[in-house]
Amino acid sequence: MENEWKDCRHILCIRPDNIGDLLMSTPAIRALKQTFNCHITVLVSSLGAAAVPQIPEIDDAVVFDVPWVQTNGTPDAQEFSQLAERLKSYKFDAAVIFTVYSQNPMPSIMLAYLAEIPLRLAYCRENPYQLLTHWVPDEEPYTFIRHQVIRDLELVAHVGAITRDLHLSIQTSVTLWPDVREKLSQLGIDPQKPWIILHPEVSEEKRKYPMEDWISAGRNIIAATGCQLLITGKNNIGEAQKIVKGIGSCAFSGAGLFNLEELIVLIKHAPLLLSVNTGTIHIASAVQTPVLVLYALTNPQHTPWRVASMVLYFDVPASLQSRNEVVKYVYRSFSTEDLPRATPDNIVDVTRALLELTATSSGSLEEPHTLS
Repeated sequence: MENEWKDCRHILCIRPDNIGDLLMSTPAIRALKQTFNCHITVLVSSLGAAAVPQIPEIDDAVVFDVPWVQTNGTPDAQEFSQLAERLKSYKFDAAVIFTVYSQNPMPSIMLAYLAEIPLRLAYCRENPYQLLTHWVPDEEPYTFIRHQVIRDLELVAHVGAITRDLHLSIQTSVTLWPDVREKLSQLGIDPQKPWIILHPEVSEEKRKYPMEDWISAGRNIIAATGCQLLITGKNNIGEAQKIVKGIGSCAFSGAGLFNLEELIVLIKHAPLLLSVNTGTIHIASAVQTPVLVLYALTNPQHTPWRVASMVLYFDVPASLQSRNEVVKYVYRSFSTEDLPRATPDNIVDVTRALLELTATSSGSLEEPHTLS
């Protein structure tokens, strides 16, 4: 099996999800690149594409919003057929299909088959017969559940791809920091005083943490730590302004102010990120910023990876719970566990504990912190 892949020089990685999903696949992508010394192209959504320039292991990207993943676009059948022909023109040696266990891999597998890619690797519950040349039966979540990073690394290990470097991959631009710092100063944040990021924006409504609890936690964090609170997000300006108004002094809205590259730099310099479970927590993992996650009871395998972190959980309203039977199966067992709850009081306690980990840092905006 390994010998079939040793001469692969151009590999397509299919990961048509969000930024966080792509970041969690970067150790596996690195394993492919290092093992086979190959050119990596990724098939990504318009949402995930924004992170591609900051991931050095990726050489090229095909951007397309496939109809079997929740994204911004809604392609028609003709566009999909054109995508298969476009991928065929690349003459890939192999394709690796990365999935969450709750996703059906068959549409991506069929796409790679129609693109006439000779070697095709994926997890799949059903026997794919000729659609895959390298089939790994998917045992998740009924036998066990792994972190997504491990799931992806173990997939590529089936064809001999390994790496010793298991960190999430993302680059930051040192030259952007003065501009980011100037934006913060214009907001009224004092560069000489401690600060943390609060990120309430969600990509799915079911992950939204209640605004009144954000406000309560924010007030208590300021009272307990004296930290300034920076509220971030891209399309949540109104929400951020309401949270700032509710918290009062020492809270500032930066929603809509930073592009992705600037947000990465901002998170890298922050002593702590407090966020819902979305792409920001994986950016924090990649740049080694401590993170506290307010985690909706959804997929449990997407927690922060190899970074100082704590996870507090809250339930998803019944009306917003997934209709996916695999997700529902996991929720039934996950929701019965005795998990630490994302109450405002618990948020304050964990925030204080995580800030102690950065005590060797000045906690100011002058330099990024480091952890031993």
